[in-house]
Amino acid sequence: MKVLIIGGVAGGATAAARIRRLDEEAEIVVIEKSGFISYANCGLPYYVGGVIDSDESLLLQSPEGFYERYRIDARVNSEAVEIDTFNKQVKIKNLLTNEIYFESYDKLLLSTGAKPVTPEWAGKSDKVFTLRTVEDALSIRSCIEEERPQSAVIVGGGFIGLEMAENLVHRGVDTTVVEYAEHLLANFDLDMACVVHGALKKKGVKLRLNSKVEKISERQGRPEVFISGAEAVCADIVILSIGVAPDTTLSKSAGIELSDKGAIVVNERMETSKKDVYAVGDSVLIKHFVTGKPAYVPLAGPANRQARVAADNICGLSSQYKGAQGTSVVKLFDMTAASTGLNEKAAKLAGINYEKIIISPPNHATYYPGARIMLIKLLYEKATQKIIGAQIAGYEGVDKRIDVLSTAMRAGMKAAELKDLDLAYAPPFSSAKDPINILGYIADNIERGLVKQAHFEDLEKLNQCEVTLLDTRTKGEYSRGTVEGFINIPVDSLRERIYELDGSKPVYVLCQSALRSYLACRILAQYGYECYNLSGGYRFYEIVKTEKAVAGAYPCGKNKD
Repeated sequence: MKVLIIGGVAGGATAAARIRRLDEEAEIVVIEKSGFISYANCGLPYYVGGVIDSDESLLLQSPEGFYERYRIDARVNSEAVEIDTFNKQVKIKNLLTNEIYFESYDKLLLSTGAKPVTPEWAGKSDKVFTLRTVEDALSIRSCIEEERPQSAVIVGGGFIGLEMAENLVHRGVDTTVVEYAEHLLANFDLDMACVVHGALKKKGVKLRLNSKVEKISERQGRPEVFISGAEAVCADIVILSIGVAPDTTLSKSAGIELSDKGAIVVNERMETSKKDVYAVGDSVLIKHFVTGKPAYVPLAGPANRQARVAADNICGLSSQYKGAQGTSVVKLFDMTAASTGLNEKAAKLAGINYEKIIISPPNHATYYPGARIMLIKLLYEKATQKIIGAQIAGYEGVDKRIDVLSTAMRAGMKAAELKDLDLAYAPPFSSAKDPINILGYIADNIERGLVKQAHFEDLEKLNQCEVTLLDTRTKGEYSRGTVEGFINIPVDSLRERIYELDGSKPVYVLCQSALRSYLACRILAQYGYECYNLSGGYRFYEIVKTEKAVAGAYPCGKNKD
């Protein structure tokens, strides 16, 4: 059997190695357009920032090493230019010699990946970069080290854009992130992204939200970014991080079925519409694990798993790819932001009736030094109570919690079942009631009817004359700031002062983190009051209110800090 693989890196190189482990006799040829067969593209921002010092550290395997270990013929600087699926052959161009030749195949695997989105308005300046390949990283780092730029604009507030922002700041570069949407990180909801906004600004990153870039041109040899309805921003370099699109020109010309947005359509076996042609990675359309609908999820983890499935099926084993939920994590200076599954916007688009829980627990026992607050949002479907998504912003321990929630989703667990998870505990790492358990306790209380929950956006719909708004924090906390309209009765005094509340009105209860307000709700409910615990607490409210005010104050690109 001869297997021809177009594209290396996460998908192609992983599949090639798996095929060899399954079939020692197979002839395996990998065609890679770049000069590197297998590299850690997720590490590229850290190479630019100097955290990873040597470019050799990014190279996971060389063509020579690939052959020595696996007897795989890996050809770099080689471009597949045409696929003939009828005669089972591929036309290839050697990019160093311009030689054209043909390779036949019994099985063909496409791992052509994705390409950075580069709109026409980006212009042609040599100071405007994208970051997708090792060559891109080498160019940016060379520019930084040789020309010593003092300022940079990053267009796009996704993973790569924000990782680049961190690494440029570490390099001493004054950095501005320009984002078209109202918040950074599209996988987050606005309220959770507000935590990220505040953290980045404290580190010196300037944010321009709600900002539409119209064009990039040069002014006295420096790129100038023109923003709709706002003053242009001039910088020494510009990094485009708008997103990626599937690189499927080759597949389209071969008549392989594509989605309306250009991704390769595959089944659970990673087979395309053409016989004996498979596809994996950032070029394919797969099934979303939560919704069951087609989704484009260009992440390294799914690409590796898809590659194994395709390799198994190429070698006669029966494997299926069950879909992705988009679990991801990003380091932002000392902060970590992570998510899995759906956010609220995606849940609404999918027509899912959901409940959400927002908590702000410490990452470990508070009596052990160094405890820091993390913010967790959990979404679960009301009908089935199954977890459909989660977002976390915090410091140490965020990655651990998102992985637990991702695993719970994969296992089909109900939100309340999180209370039963037997998680590792020691004071430096967690609390006896881990934040994950607390999510389960709250879900259990909600589903048992022991507490009714409300959210801060619900307050906007209330007639305050018809309800009581109660802040149960201490007098000192209350005096330092509260939500407009809330009266103060500390939870420890509530039983003695309950007569001050109108029993005919629903009571909306607030505290710092939603714990004391829950205790107050249990007291009030047993005295016959209709009461609602405000999720997230005042700590969450204060963060969101501050950052929303900043973002909302500068619509159409006028946010100047």
